[in-house]
Amino acid sequence: MQKMVGLLRRCVEDYNMIKPGDRIGVGVSGGKDSLVLLVLLAELRKYNHIPFALEAITIDMGLGMDFTEIEKLCKALDVPFHLIKTEIAPIIFDHRKEKNPCSMCSKMRRGALNQALLDLGLNKLALGHHYDDAVETFVMSLIYEGRISCFQPVTDLDRTGIIQIRPMLYIHEKTVDSFATRQNLPVLKNRCPVDKNTKREEIKQLVFDLSATYPDLKERIFGAMQRLPLPEWGPQGRYKRPKEQE
Repeated sequence: MQKMVGLLRRCVEDYNMIKPGDRIGVGVSGGKDSLVLLVLLAELRKYNHIPFALEAITIDMGLGMDFTEIEKLCKALDVPFHLIKTEIAPIIFDHRKEKNPCSMCSKMRRGALNQALLDLGLNKLALGHHYDDAVETFVMSLIYEGRISCFQPVTDLDRTGIIQIRPMLYIHEKTVDSFATRQNLPVLKNRCPVDKNTKREEIKQLVFDLSATYPDLKERIFGAMQRLPLPEWGPQGRYKRPKEQE
C-alpha cells in the first residue's frame, strides 16, 4: 500500500493535481482500475498535507449490474457513494444498434459523470487511467489517426469548470492488478457486449508483442511523451521515470 500511495502522490505533485479544498469525485465503474484509484486516494487523504474531500460516482449503464459491494467498500473507506442510473446501454445497443459503440458510449458516460459532479458541487473528476493506458493511447492515436497525441494528466473542461485528473499514471497495469487481488477488491465483471473486442485491445496486444523484442518499449514511449512534451505532459515537479514494479 505504501509504495502504491507513494507513486500516486508523486504523480499528483508532479502535475499539481490536487489543491487545498478540492472536492474530488472518483469515477468508479467497478473495474479494477477505478477501485484501486478509489482506495489509494482514500489512503492519501488520511496523510496528505493538502486537505481535500473525496466522493465516489458510479454510472449505471443499464446493463443489470449489481453495485452493492462497491457501496459497501465506499462505506468502509468513509467515502460517500452516488449511483447514477442511466439507459446508456439500451440506447446504444437496442435502439441505435451502433456498429462502433465505444465512442458514443464514452461521450455519454463522460457527460453523465460531469453532470453528476456539477449536481454534487464537486470540482474535480479523478479517472483510473494508468501507465499502460497512456502508452497504448499514444500508440493507438499514432496508428489509427496519424497523430502524436494522448489524453492529458490534467484536463480543464472549460465549458463545465470541471478539471479531470489521472493520478495513477506512474503505476503499471500489472501492479494495479496485483494490488486489486491482494486487497480483495470487489471487481465487477464487465457486461458490455463488445468488451475485449475493441481497437484498444488490438493495440494492447501489439504493445505486448513488441515488448517481448524491445523490453524498454513502454518506458521509452512514456518518456518521449514527457520530453516532447505533449501538451500538459511536461511534469511541473521533479520526475524520475517509473520502472516496472514487482
